[in-house]
Amino acid sequence: MSLNLITAEGLEPVSPLWLRERTQDPEQLDEVTTQRLFDSHAIDVNLELTAARPVDETHVEFTFSDGHCEVYDLTMLAHELQGITPFPKPESWDASIDQQAQRVDWEKMGNNEDFQKALKAYLRFGYIIVQNVPTDPERILEVAGHFGYVKDTNFGSYFEVYSRPTGNDLAYRSVALGPHTDNPYRDPVPGIQMLHCLVNETTGGLSTLVDSLNALKQLKAEMPEGYELLRTTPVGFRFLDAGTELTTRRCVIRENSDGEPIGVNYSPRLDHLPHMSLENTRRYHQARQRLGQLFQDPANEIRFQLESGELMMFDNTRVLHGRTAFDTNEGHRHLQGCYMDSDGPRERFATTLMRQRQQQAQQENREEMA
Repeated sequence: MSLNLITAEGLEPVSPLWLRERTQDPEQLDEVTTQRLFDSHAIDVNLELTAARPVDETHVEFTFSDGHCEVYDLTMLAHELQGITPFPKPESWDASIDQQAQRVDWEKMGNNEDFQKALKAYLRFGYIIVQNVPTDPERILEVAGHFGYVKDTNFGSYFEVYSRPTGNDLAYRSVALGPHTDNPYRDPVPGIQMLHCLVNETTGGLSTLVDSLNALKQLKAEMPEGYELLRTTPVGFRFLDAGTELTTRRCVIRENSDGEPIGVNYSPRLDHLPHMSLENTRRYHQARQRLGQLFQDPANEIRFQLESGELMMFDNTRVLHGRTAFDTNEGHRHLQGCYMDSDGPRERFATTLMRQRQQQAQQENREEMA
């Protein structure tokens, strides 16, 4: 006896071990955390289903050879088997993206519905622009705390971005910065970056953003062998200043556990070609060269002036950022930045869904009492 998943190739048996582990029996789960109250690793490897009794169209009572008997929700099981989750899936974009739709109002982020919309936009496209953020110093930490968790680095909990000739990074100069990801030399790499504009009196210094998922899709179609080298060949990244040295080796293309591309480690100022055969070195260089061209292609990149009181939040390894040059003689340009852990927005999104369900339940109770 077995439970089967219907696939395009036919019926695929579901392991009794998989099914037993997904118990929803309140006697086997902690009431608050839903963590299992038993050691699933200790289940008999030869566990079998011994009986199945339909309860209704979406529920079945299963009995196992270890004596456990429980009613399972088939819809819940199907969603997990098919990878269906409430979280928005990433969608690649190019320069034609509706930029206005990615703008959100900080003054509305206390409203659950508006906050959920902002998080959904970020999770889908990897960036948002938050408007109407007060420009007092360190306000960025409050915004970051609302969306997730600040990640401290050698730059501090936040950092200042303005032109200073002795700065320990080119971001602190007025020169143009090509598309790049921050801190590829760090382990782990910061998942999210925020940049908050306090003052901008210059006509230059346009912010640039480009989606790596879109560029990688193009590169894979054009240069599959080069794409594979960038996906599988670790390269060295190094940061050095008067008091810090950070080095690591990692591949340019980042993948999730399913082997799907989720971003890049990309900074032409910081990487070092690995030693390979002459042919592979040539192919590798051609691939990274083409990738850089795709990142700077006007058809892929968006440019905009980040104004005072605006804050851009972006996935540091998915959405590459840059800046055009600016003239310090025109006026002052001052931003503050910080890094965040990548899981914060997903956690916050889950919280908005819980609050939404609670609000709906309260509304239903009021209607029943009326």
